Amino acid sequence: MLAATGLSARYGHIHALHGVDIRIGEGELVAVLGPNGAGKSTLLRAIMGLSANSGEVRFRGDVLPRSDAVAVASRGIVLVPEGRGLFAPMSVSDNLELGAYRLRDKAEFARRRDRVLTLFPRLKERLGQAAGSMSGGEQQMLALGRALMAGPKLLLLDEPSLGLAPRVTGEILETLGLLNREGLAIVLVEQKAPLALELAARVYLLSLGRIVAELDPRDITSHDDLARHYFA
Repeated sequence: MLAATGLSARYGHIHALHGVDIRIGEGELVAVLGPNGAGKSTLLRAIMGLSANSGEVRFRGDVLPRSDAVAVASRGIVLVPEGRGLFAPMSVSDNLELGAYRLRDKAEFARRRDRVLTLFPRLKERLGQAAGSMSGGEQQMLALGRALMAGPKLLLLDEPSLGLAPRVTGEILETLGLLNREGLAIVLVEQKAPLALELAARVYLLSLGRIVAELDPRDITSHDDLARHYFA
C-alpha cells in the first residue's frame, strides 16, 4: 500500500532521518517503536510531506509529492499528530466538520459523523463544548474522530497514549484495533511498547534516525529485547 525508500529528513543542519525504508500492506497495522529522539515523529511528517526530505514515497504505486501535505492527504493518508492539533476554541462539532471539509456528499458526511459518535459516545455528549475544555482523553478521541471524518485509507498516529490515563489509553487502542480489523491500515508510533505490540502485525525499531530492525511482535517479549536492537 505504501512504500518509502531512502527517506531522509533534516531540520536545518540536524539530520533526523537517514535513508529509511518502510512498507505498509493493505489493511496492516504496523508499529514504529524507538526511544525519544529516534526520529519517529519525523518519519510520519516526512511521509506526509511536512518535513524537508529526500527519498521516495509511493502510495498504491503512485509517487507522492514531497512538500505538499494537502495533496498527500487528498490521497487518503491522514496524520493524527502528537499534541492532537485540535482547534481548541472551536466546538467538538466544528472540529469534526473540519475533518471532512473537502467532502460535498451530505449523506456520506452524516454517515461518517454517526460512525465517529458511535465509536466515541462521549463526543456526542459534548458536541457544543469547546475542544480545549475537554479532558486529555476526550481530546484524543476528538483528534482521532476528526481524522476518521476525512475517510482515511491509511491512518498515521503519533503517540496517541501520551499523557492519558491507562483506562482511556486502553479504550483508544481498543478502538484502533477495531478499525484495523475492519480494514483500515494504520501506522502507530507509540512510546508504550507493550500496548503497540498487542495490535501490530509488524514492528519497525527506529534509533538515531535509522531502522535498526523489522520484527514480528511475537519475537519481542521484554524491554531487554528492544534495548538489544537499539544498542546493537
